[in-house]
Amino acid sequence: MIYPTRLAVLLAAAVAPVALLIGIFFPAFWTAGLALLVALAAAAAVDVFVGAGARSVEVACEGPGAVGVGESFAVLVRAHFKAAAPGAVEVALGASGPVSAPLGWRAGAEMAKTGGTAAVVLKAERRGTATLDAVWARWRGPLGLVWRQRQLALDQPVLISPDIRPVREQAPRLINRDALHGMIAQMQVGEGAEFEALADYRQGMDRRAIDWKTSARHTHLVAKEYRTERNNNIVMALDTGRAMCEPHGGMPRIDRAVSAALLTAYIALKDGDRVGLFAFDSRPRASSKPISGPRAFAMLQRVAAGIDYSDHETNYTLGIATLAESLARRSLIVIFTEFADSISAELMLESVGTLLKRHLVLFVVLRDEELEGFTAAEPAEPDDISRAVTASLLLRERRLVLTRLRHLGVHLVEATGDQAGPALVNAYLDLKRRALL
Repeated sequence: MIYPTRLAVLLAAAVAPVALLIGIFFPAFWTAGLALLVALAAAAAVDVFVGAGARSVEVACEGPGAVGVGESFAVLVRAHFKAAAPGAVEVALGASGPVSAPLGWRAGAEMAKTGGTAAVVLKAERRGTATLDAVWARWRGPLGLVWRQRQLALDQPVLISPDIRPVREQAPRLINRDALHGMIAQMQVGEGAEFEALADYRQGMDRRAIDWKTSARHTHLVAKEYRTERNNNIVMALDTGRAMCEPHGGMPRIDRAVSAALLTAYIALKDGDRVGLFAFDSRPRASSKPISGPRAFAMLQRVAAGIDYSDHETNYTLGIATLAESLARRSLIVIFTEFADSISAELMLESVGTLLKRHLVLFVVLRDEELEGFTAAEPAEPDDISRAVTASLLLRERRLVLTRLRHLGVHLVEATGDQAGPALVNAYLDLKRRALL
C-alpha cells in the first residue's frame, strides 16, 4: 500500500492556493502555478519508484504462546528487506482480547543494513485468550513524500493463564514444611492410608498401630506400618457464575479461586495424586479428566486459562450432576462457589447431598471482608446503622448455609482471598493424614 505522508499533504495544501492566486492575479502565467502542482506530483512519483518497495520486505512477528495475568510481554516484529533497508521503519500491531498496550500500539524499529526489529509491549489484563490479528510495517520514500506499507495477517493466539506466582512462591515451602520431621514414616501419625507391612514395635511409633492378635502369637509387640496412598482422584470444581465473577479485594473471586486451585493441584500432583478441573455456570464450561504426571500441571494451567468470566446464574443441579456422571471412582471434589443467602443456596445443598453418597466434598468460600467491615465499623450516620444491620443479616444467612453444609458432612475452608490457597492445601493434606480419601 502506498499513500502520501503528512509532508506531502502540507506541501499540496500550500502549493494549491499559490497556483490559484497566480491564475487569478497573473492569468498570463497560469502555467507556472500548474507547474508547481506538476512538480509536486512528479516528486511524489519519483518517491514511489525509488527506494525499497512494499514487495521487497518480509515481515515476521514473534510473540509468546502463554503469559500470566498482569504480566507485560514484548511482541517482536522483524522487517527484512531484500535490498538496502530504509533509514527508519515504523510498525503497528493489531490485537484483540484481554490485552492493552501501555506504551502504544506503534513502535519504531532499530535498523541495520538489511532490516530491523521493533518491540511492541503489551500487558495481560485478565485471563483468557488474546489474538495478535495483524501487523503493519511502513517506511517513507527517499524524499519523504509517500509511505510504503506492508501488512501481515497473523491470527496468532496468546494464552493468558492464571497468576501462578503463588504456586512458585508458596509451593516449595508447603511441600517441604514437614522436612524437619525426618524420613521415618512411623513418626508421622496418620500419614499412612494403605497397609505396608508388619514390624516390631519401637519407641515413638503410634500405639494405635499395634496389632494385638499378632503380638499375642509372637509374644512381643508387633505394629502395622502404613504408607501414604497415592493416585487419588482430586477434582477442582469451579463455579464461574455471576456471583463468582464479582470483585473481591480488587480481583474477581474466580481468579482467586483459580489461583488457589492451581496451587493445590501442584501440591497434589507432587504427592502422586491425579487432578482434574471442572468449570460450570448455567451449564458446564470446561472439563479435564483427572490426570497425573510431569505434564499435567501445564495442561491444567491451559484449561484454567480458558475459563471465561460469566454473567449467568449458576445451575448447581446441572453442573454437579454432570460432574458426578463423569467420575467413575471415589474422588475428592473441591467446590469453589459463592452464595448470597440460604434461599439461593437451596438447590446447591440438594445437589451436594447427592455427591456425598459416593465422594468426599470440600467447599471453599472466601470470607466477605466488606460485610464484616460494615458490621464492625462504628456508625457515624443513620445510613451506617442500616448498612451494618443489612450486612449482619447477610452474614447470618451465610453462616446458616455453612452450618447446614457441615451437618451434611461437607468439609469447609473459609479464608480471605490471599490465604485461600495455603488454607486449601492445609485442608487437603489434613484429609490425607486422616485417611479420608
